[in-house]
Amino acid sequence: MQPADLPAVFKIATLVHPDFPESAEVFAERLALAPEGCLLLVPDNVALGYCISHPWRAFQPPPLDSLLQGLPVSPATWYVHDVAILPELRGSGMGQAVTRILAEKASAAGLADLSLVAVNGSAPFWRRQGFETVSRPDLDAKLATYGEGARYMVRPLPASSDLPPA
Repeated sequence: MQPADLPAVFKIATLVHPDFPESAEVFAERLALAPEGCLLLVPDNVALGYCISHPWRAFQPPPLDSLLQGLPVSPATWYVHDVAILPELRGSGMGQAVTRILAEKASAAGLADLSLVAVNGSAPFWRRQGFETVSRPDLDAKLATYGEGARYMVRPLPASSDLPPA
């Protein structure tokens, strides 16, 4: 993803997540802070989805529509802020591919897991990607701001010593 892609990203976000509006500044800041975690899904040179992700603190999902003001010096997780895929690309395996790419980025950064807040009934999809729901009372109030049924989910990653040699 490049800064010039942000209008397309914002348009996709408003179509896919109408109940979770975020300002264009949120997308621009995430791209500036963690360009390696921002992906534009462009089969046939048409933007049909995106992913916004970045290193972050475990069990502390950022509030919706908020600026981060920077990334933590010692992150503990690779946080998947948003994956939005237009209907014409759903079921294509693109969500699985994005998850695999993010797992590689998190492992390369020395992080132990991926984390996210599943909304809009997306928890079954994320479970199929290896994420598990984490229930913690200290997350309840924050999850309530993401809407009914929001779930904080974590996907543990293999330790680098468990990976096959390159």
